[in-house]
Amino acid sequence: MNPGQLTLLGSSFCVMLTMHFTVQLLWEHSFYWKKPKEQKAILIIIFMAPVYAIVSFVGLLDFQGSKAFFMLLESIKECYEALVIAKFLALMYSYLNISISKNIVPDEIKGRQIHHSFPMTLFQPHTVHLNHHTLKLLKYWTWQFVIVRPVCSILMITLQVLGTYPSWVSWTFTIILNISVSVALYSLVLFYHVFAKELKPHKPLAKFLCVKGIVFFCFWQGVLLDILMAMGMIKSHHFWVEVEQIEEALQNVMVCVEMVFFSIFQQYAFNVAPYRDDTTSTMKSDKKKD
Repeated sequence: MNPGQLTLLGSSFCVMLTMHFTVQLLWEHSFYWKKPKEQKAILIIIFMAPVYAIVSFVGLLDFQGSKAFFMLLESIKECYEALVIAKFLALMYSYLNISISKNIVPDEIKGRQIHHSFPMTLFQPHTVHLNHHTLKLLKYWTWQFVIVRPVCSILMITLQVLGTYPSWVSWTFTIILNISVSVALYSLVLFYHVFAKELKPHKPLAKFLCVKGIVFFCFWQGVLLDILMAMGMIKSHHFWVEVEQIEEALQNVMVCVEMVFFSIFQQYAFNVAPYRDDTTSTMKSDKKKD
């Protein structure tokens, strides 16, 4: 077997391992289906690792694809990331028994102070009191990324296919997306800071690291590969393969490997134990009644 075939084989094995750990966790939550609202959000979140792994593997199968093709693959990952961020906030709301649609905010958290940081203080008062309107605003700040990301992706791919994608357009989309994702993440961090004590039993930090850790690794290793390519340390030894395609292939291989570790970490962060314990407690109470 040549190095290319060995790389594909190893990457496919990593994808299968990621799917194994994810499906195992999915089955456990399905078996102990105690709180549908929470567990639906969890299932969407834990599928982030296999989505990244599968999309990266597809990129390896056609590593000589066009820029529009790779942009499509990247957009799929980032659009799913946007959905996961929104579902993460919904999960935190569920843990605290908050329902925006039903106008339910527990009395013990009403009136709590929220302190905004710069530059958000340019648009909001430095200190606001928690109420239904404030929580709705945090939700909107998160969900705007779910809308902005797909719209930008469609426009970017369309312009790339039409051959009208100058660098200033690329930078414009980059700035818009960075502002959008920053606002979404700001709302998550603000929410965690305000309710850290109440959320502690649910391991919110571990869950957040599962979500942002995937994006963090993918982004910074991409930056590192760009630097190595600019320094001439990543080279193409074949005239039919461009150095950018080799860089993309390396990125995809690394993502396939990393998703295995993230899928294992998800077993801890999104463990089914709390729902299994609830089911066991319910069964014991029913037996006592009998």
